[in-house]
Amino acid sequence: MSPTGDAGGPFGPVVSIAWLAAHLGQPDLRVVDATWYMPAAKRDAHAEFRVAHVPGAVFFDIDQIADRGVPLPHMLPAPAPFEAAVGALGIGDDDRIVAYGGRHLIASARVWWMFRVFGHERIAVLDGGLPRWRDEGRPTEGEEPHPVPRRFTARPRPHLVADVTRVQSNLEREASRRAQVLDARSAGRFAGTEPEPRPGLRPGHIPGSLSLPYDRLFRAEDGGLLPASELGQAFAAARLDLDRPVVTTCGSGVSAAVLALGLHVLGRADVAVYDGSWSEWGARPDLPVER
Repeated sequence: MSPTGDAGGPFGPVVSIAWLAAHLGQPDLRVVDATWYMPAAKRDAHAEFRVAHVPGAVFFDIDQIADRGVPLPHMLPAPAPFEAAVGALGIGDDDRIVAYGGRHLIASARVWWMFRVFGHERIAVLDGGLPRWRDEGRPTEGEEPHPVPRRFTARPRPHLVADVTRVQSNLEREASRRAQVLDARSAGRFAGTEPEPRPGLRPGHIPGSLSLPYDRLFRAEDGGLLPASELGQAFAAARLDLDRPVVTTCGSGVSAAVLALGLHVLGRADVAVYDGSWSEWGARPDLPVER
């Protein structure tokens, strides 16, 4: 599978800047700005969208298109609210979608995963995101768009979502543990030597899990996603067995989707993301932690 989706290749899961520039404006193509920042950054992604975004893009707020009835950040919404929110953005059942965000695909990979959870496979992320789009001198526009609402139908695929019960059950069957848990947080957070950015969370990681900081899937020189051969090397270095089931995790289910995307490029379309991630596991004293 081509990791850049250039002309002649399949659509997604990743497309290049050149591909989007060449296809922008096609009637079945929708562009989604998924830019998101950690609260500590004190940046307003939606306000920045109103200043400059890819022409024709709509803003997808992962904190708003979420289950806001739970205390955990940006948890998946139920199917009906997702249908309503996505339809209001002018996205329909037959559309191709390109999601972009900031460097290292944050949080465009999360949006890519959300659409796949609800049964929509015609979704890709923009390699390099808005930073590279602007670095290449591509056009932007400002102001808030007013899309024409369309019908979007959710077709949930629960196997792509791991909840705490699923992760705990896998952990308790230590002798026959089926799924590998792969953590996208930094090595220091995984080891418990760096503080967590969210208050009240214990340091460490889910017992038996593996560590692969998500930024290791990108080229240092330009922030682009590694080619498939080098992605395979990165997962191998993390001691991940590509022939076994995988659940990815992180701080709050965002960068975990980056790992799921990288594995999808390698042909693993069945990887689940632990939605609650460390925001849930690290906050619960009844769950075990390893350091």
